[in-house]
Amino acid sequence: MAIFLYKAQNAQGNVFEGQIEAQNKEEAESLLRRKRLVIQSVKKKPTEINLTIGTGIKSADISRFTRMFSSMCSAGLPMLQCLTILEEQMENPALRDVIHKLSMSINGGSSLAEALSLHPKVFDKLYCNMVAAGEAGGILEGILLRLADYQESNERTKRKVKKAMMYPMIVLFVAVGAVVALLTFVVPTFANMFVEMGAELPGPTQIVMDASNLIQDYALLWVVLIVAAIVAMRTVLKVPHLRLKFDTLLLKAPKIGDLLTKTAVARFGRTLGTLLNAGVSIIDALQVTAKTAGNLAVEKAILRISQSIAGGKPIVEPMKECGIFPPMVVQMTGVGEKTGNLGGMLLKVADFYDEEVDAAVDSVTSMLEPIIIVFMGGAVGFIMVAMYMPMFSMGDLV
Repeated sequence: MAIFLYKAQNAQGNVFEGQIEAQNKEEAESLLRRKRLVIQSVKKKPTEINLTIGTGIKSADISRFTRMFSSMCSAGLPMLQCLTILEEQMENPALRDVIHKLSMSINGGSSLAEALSLHPKVFDKLYCNMVAAGEAGGILEGILLRLADYQESNERTKRKVKKAMMYPMIVLFVAVGAVVALLTFVVPTFANMFVEMGAELPGPTQIVMDASNLIQDYALLWVVLIVAAIVAMRTVLKVPHLRLKFDTLLLKAPKIGDLLTKTAVARFGRTLGTLLNAGVSIIDALQVTAKTAGNLAVEKAILRISQSIAGGKPIVEPMKECGIFPPMVVQMTGVGEKTGNLGGMLLKVADFYDEEVDAAVDSVTSMLEPIIIVFMGGAVGFIMVAMYMPMFSMGDLV
């Protein structure tokens, strides 16, 4: 599919510019005529060279945009006026450009959901489906408010996890840096002295000196190997069945698996509950929720639940069979389904598991911190003892 830039006139006589996605120019013109537009020009959008990594738009920017958009719509402002104001206020130039394109698409006759779907890297399926449901039901303001609450809740969870994991990562970085610095700058000084002695070195000392030589002589090779390992890991994880095995192992890992499971359950409950309360059908909602799982094993489990429901089963049975969701979650979901308040019950599950995620994060950090400190102390202590062992031997000889 290609993108075509067009200039057209609508039924009110307003001339505007926009863009439309089509297979070719003829199809683009046909789509514009269906919207009852008088075409003035249509041309294929030239290829742009963009060196920006990703979209340049953070999830926090989207959350802020949604909250402001919701407030303006609730105040009764027309949609195009809301987008114009938001475009002027946005500090992020990439998001400002996206909002401008949204305005052009809506001015050309597209719905908000259709305009959002033209930017899948910025507005995911969850966002587009909820907006579409809001437009269809005439409750767009309420849907935008729910979206803003959903995004802000996700942002809070992400910030908590990042903040909790920051200290162990800094300690690990300092530990590795200290060991490398010792092997690069301190050990060679002792090594020169030992070479002049000409005596046979103890085993630990020889190990440390060999490690120092490897780092100094093959520094560039080590950098290349580390980069190659990262690239290889990323490439391997793009293979579906290998990624599935890796994600399944992560869910079974001590402490880390518990954290990932609770995070997945919280995200499942909040996403599915928000979609169901927005009026999205449960099959479509599960399809969207699966794509936001963040773990391929959880995604496959949610898709199996969707297939079972499509086959006439209640949601509780496939949730039990997949083995990922805790019994409490399954039981609460069953109660919500029987009482007709599945969306509200899932949001309660999400609130509960948000607190559980905080506890799991604290548990992981409390486990990692002593391990990293012991590693740092052990490595530095081993190097220092290894360097002083030949000196002890010299003292014995004297």
